[in-house]
Amino acid sequence: MSKSVKQGSLMMALLPSFILYASTIILVALTRGDLGGTIKYWEFMVPLAALISLMSGWGPTYARNASRFSYLIKQIVHWGLLLGLLWLLQTQGVTAALGAPKYTLVLLYLLSLTIILGGFYLDLKQVLFGAFLGFCAYLLAAPANIAILKPIGETLRIADPQSKPLTMILVVGLIAFAVNAVFVMGTRGAVIAKRTRLAAS
Repeated sequence: MSKSVKQGSLMMALLPSFILYASTIILVALTRGDLGGTIKYWEFMVPLAALISLMSGWGPTYARNASRFSYLIKQIVHWGLLLGLLWLLQTQGVTAALGAPKYTLVLLYLLSLTIILGGFYLDLKQVLFGAFLGFCAYLLAAPANIAILKPIGETLRIADPQSKPLTMILVVGLIAFAVNAVFVMGTRGAVIAKRTRLAAS
């Protein structure tokens, strides 16, 4: 396999994660000015995150010789529970009672928790994205209480991080994506090694 083909294959493997991180950062930037105005866009993130979560764990499932059918069922149940809960919130008037701004935060926290829990037993690298999304939700929920940015800024040597929340979100997102890329490369290596062993046997 040529070097350009390998690079192209790696870029395709990273594309779903890039879409998730980039979409989140863009939506956070839009939501900071209007917390309730972007709820429809965040609702589109739920099926997108579910689809990418399914795709993301397919390779690791194959690499560790786990049942892909079992993995598929777990993903359907896992994300079906979130979608069912959101449907109940809508149909029982909870969404209207909360109002768009508060419901946006509830949606973000629920989505973050769903991704983190799914990451622990389905695809570990998704924990990174779930934690990043939770970090973004916290900053949106408490824009006046962003002391959490100070230790992060000191660690990354970014001056006055509290006055640069969007910059900090971008930096943290890039770091999380870079760590995610390491996981992806490790998975690709394991998949290639398994295919090589099967071809040689």
